[in-house]
Amino acid sequence: MVSGVIFDAFGTVVRIGIRTSPYRELLKHGRRQGMSFDPAALHIAMTTNLSFLELASHLGISLSRSKRDELIQALDVELSSIAPFPDALVAIKQLNEAGLKVGICSNVASPYVPIVRGFFPDMDGYAFSCELGVMKPNPAMYRSICSQMAVEPGYSFDLEAGRIVMIGDSKRCDRDGPRTIGISGFHLGRTEHGQIRNLTQFAQIVINQ
Repeated sequence: MVSGVIFDAFGTVVRIGIRTSPYRELLKHGRRQGMSFDPAALHIAMTTNLSFLELASHLGISLSRSKRDELIQALDVELSSIAPFPDALVAIKQLNEAGLKVGICSNVASPYVPIVRGFFPDMDGYAFSCELGVMKPNPAMYRSICSQMAVEPGYSFDLEAGRIVMIGDSKRCDRDGPRTIGISGFHLGRTEHGQIRNLTQFAQIVINQ
């Protein structure tokens, strides 16, 4: 029996229609100013609860008015292009009607959080890397969402307690990472010939169990 379902956000319940990659462009601009960023510097944006311009200031990147406007416009275009996957809306509705708890756990920069919450306002829990200061597959991410949902991972074989399952488009973060603390992780392969290709299929598998 499954008692709770955790979803990844981007690539799973929402998609970006127009990718402008404003954060990557910001770091490129910083490098042109002579700054040397670690290859993982982009993760700073994912683990700090800062606005786009606050992040630029935090990193010491100088922006002219024209460059600032260009990057903010790129961010606005990307944010405006985000939309929920239709099957996500259906699947979450079905899971709610079946009495299961649902949550979202995602590596995401601060400006994207209100978009995700806006499309899915009534989840039982949200774990966003920019708010927690860590990223999947750090176990703290999975423990946080389970705590908010009032479910306990690690009971895969305890029928009374119920199982907790997670699904997302990253094998590392949404399938393998959750399994390290007892959450049954599944990979969503929308464009692959995988076992699970859409969320309505996944919801039916969960409900039928």
